[in-house]
Amino acid sequence: MATSVPAARSAHGSPVLPFALATLAALLAVIVSAMVGGAAAPAVAGLQDPGSLVRWGLPLVRAVHDLAAALCIGLFVMTACTVPDRAPGALARGSRLGIIAGIVWIVAGLVGVVLGFADIAGMPVGSQGFFVQFQAFVWSIEPLREGLISSLLVAIAVTIAASSSRRLASLWAGIVSLTALFPLALAGHAASTLEHETAVNALIFHLVGTAAWVGGLAAVTVLRPTLGKWLPVVVERYSVIAGWALLTVGLSGVVSAAVRMQGLGDLGTAYGALILAKVAALVVLGGIGWQQRRVVVARLRAEPGRVSTFVRLVLVELLVMGATVGVATALARTGNPNKLRPQPETLAEALTNYPMPPAPTSTSWLTMWRWDWLWGTVAVVAIALYIGAVVRLHRRGDRWSIGRTIMWVLGWGVFIWTACGAPGVYGRFSFSWHMILHMSVAMVVPVFLVLAAPITLVVRVAPHRKDGTYGPREIILGLVHSKYLAAWANPVVASINFAFSLVIFYYTPLFELALTTHTGHVFMIIHFLLAGYLFAMVLVGTDPGPRKWAPSLRLVILFVTISFHAFFGVAMQSTNTLLAGGFFERIAVPWVPDVLADQSMGGTIAWGIGDFPSLFLALLVVLAWVKSDDAEARRHDRQADRDGDADLVAYNEQLALLAQQDARQEAAERSAHERHERNRQ
Repeated sequence: MATSVPAARSAHGSPVLPFALATLAALLAVIVSAMVGGAAAPAVAGLQDPGSLVRWGLPLVRAVHDLAAALCIGLFVMTACTVPDRAPGALARGSRLGIIAGIVWIVAGLVGVVLGFADIAGMPVGSQGFFVQFQAFVWSIEPLREGLISSLLVAIAVTIAASSSRRLASLWAGIVSLTALFPLALAGHAASTLEHETAVNALIFHLVGTAAWVGGLAAVTVLRPTLGKWLPVVVERYSVIAGWALLTVGLSGVVSAAVRMQGLGDLGTAYGALILAKVAALVVLGGIGWQQRRVVVARLRAEPGRVSTFVRLVLVELLVMGATVGVATALARTGNPNKLRPQPETLAEALTNYPMPPAPTSTSWLTMWRWDWLWGTVAVVAIALYIGAVVRLHRRGDRWSIGRTIMWVLGWGVFIWTACGAPGVYGRFSFSWHMILHMSVAMVVPVFLVLAAPITLVVRVAPHRKDGTYGPREIILGLVHSKYLAAWANPVVASINFAFSLVIFYYTPLFELALTTHTGHVFMIIHFLLAGYLFAMVLVGTDPGPRKWAPSLRLVILFVTISFHAFFGVAMQSTNTLLAGGFFERIAVPWVPDVLADQSMGGTIAWGIGDFPSLFLALLVVLAWVKSDDAEARRHDRQADRDGDADLVAYNEQLALLAQQDARQEAAERSAHERHERNRQ
């Protein structure tokens, strides 16, 4: 007989206890690691010391901040995606505790901003003039500004969750709270490393993976008493998330360590010792996760009421996780062997945080590469997931077009070359190369991806959940059938978004922001990739989604957009005003002697590259038109075969009836005319 919920609770203690112990382990790990690595050591001679409260308070508050963030994200995501409708108590508890964890996250973040300012300014908290200077300068200091932005995003997530008890609110709260991690990555210790962008990209993956891993397990722990017999289902779903999180944390950790150390010899330093401690903890956690996947889940499925093994395993895992978070927190304030970047060799490198490449040659199109860990990883994972889904289809006896698979691989292959190859490298310093990057991302890559029909593949492969939870299938179908996508997928709206984004981007400070900041560059690629995908989808897409317009109307929309795009290219060719002039005039790239001529070349590229995908899209729309006419004709033929061409018979009978009426009318008129003539005679 399954153990009742109250009995289970009394037998195994409070579900909050493991997380509380994990928090205690994290704080103890912070203290020990700070003592080993010197994270809380007094300032060196000549620098103002903010005091022991700030030096010790910063890592301790950051540990609480990170654990609260993980718990908040874990509760929202797990509640939305793993807890069935038949466990309403767990749904309510998850949303309520997620809100509480979010509030703790906000408070810890704001306290961290205050302590961070004290650390930067070298002033004890509360000293004379402290709060006046804090109010005046806090927004101008990037790490503190990013911390405030992150807290604001968390506040939005908490508000969303508190505004509704529906599962959808938890899903959106989880998505928004995940975005709150990105400002932290941009302002973290990664920003000071030699490989700035690589370190930031790795930290983004690391934070997301850690939040999903630690927060997911913590969420399962605190929700356990209200899950009852559904605990095995939730644990099994979490195991899948944990597997991906482990891979993400491990790979991103390797990349992060590689850019902060000059070689294996640095493992002998205090920083290296903390790195080794993290690696050991990761190995232990991986082993525990494997044990949970292989043994615990099976036992829970066989006997849902016996949770003692699960509780013991989770307790150990959370303790190790908490200690790992503590080590990582102290590690962030520990000097690493390769922390300080050398002075930039050129002004261009100083403005872009990107090394100046040599002058391009005829072979640079193929030989110039600099791997971008963010976009390269996204592309590789996208290809792997697509091919994996195709393999699953074939294993169960279903077929999938090889042409669609080729389109998907080609699309992401072009994207990798664009982001990591010559356009991505030279596009940081040259307008014409930047335009190659832009046009490839916005007009070439999306066409291939749309033709691959990825949404159809997900719908066919991903299992259909009937318990109210949001899996990949439910999330994607909910998005493509939403009223928001219906509005954006209107061909007119999609065309305006695609075309006018060019004007807004290039003729506003957004262009220079994308050239000089990592954040601006990332959002530029995201926006134009999505805008191009949406535009191609409404024209030639076959995936589920809003109802498409008639091919003739789509052709009109396409030709109008092509005309505007050509006008944009011509205008850029003929203008004497340098776009982002404050950037291109200052960087003085030696292999770009005439920046205005380079901009004119960019206009030519925008016109030329844009024409080929546009003509290809027009051809596809025409083919779709022809196919629709043929399909309509075949439909009529099949209908005629089924009913003996009833429509044609009825039409002929109608014509015959009309002919008879005309004949009778003509005979009556002739008879009347004859009577009239006889009367006259």
